[in-house]
Amino acid sequence: MSEHHAGILWTRQTQSFAYEAYNRAHEMTFKGGAIRLPASSAPAFRGDADRVDPEEAFVASLSSCHMLTFLAICARKGLLVDAYEDEAVGFLEKGPDGKLWMARVILRPGVRFAPDTKMNGATLGEIHHQSHHECFIASSVRTDVTVEARL
Repeated sequence: MSEHHAGILWTRQTQSFAYEAYNRAHEMTFKGGAIRLPASSAPAFRGDADRVDPEEAFVASLSSCHMLTFLAICARKGLLVDAYEDEAVGFLEKGPDGKLWMARVILRPGVRFAPDTKMNGATLGEIHHQSHHECFIASSVRTDVTVEARL
């Protein structure tokens, strides 16, 4: 149906290319290079803590997709959303095969509806469940993604 492109730009900045020495800093690029996001490996893997690491980007991707799906569902239902925030967290764990993987992601969305919008916990939960089910990114990964919704 559609294509989505992202790029990576990395250049060695160190004399040595030993594992302990080479730089992990790079840029994720989008829109043909018009948007650049400073990135690195996670600090646990000798990366720069001031840059986004792939694991954080993965968690943000899941969170963003869930939010966009949630907003679309609410718009179609005529439920006026004023604000949405999420404090998502992902867990890098060792799998049964010994490989590290993003085993779990917890989304903790908080939604503020317009004052005249009728909302209760059950309906909110149903919309979040539908959002998770319809989210393109969540449907694309084997990671267990859970949603802990907040009103």
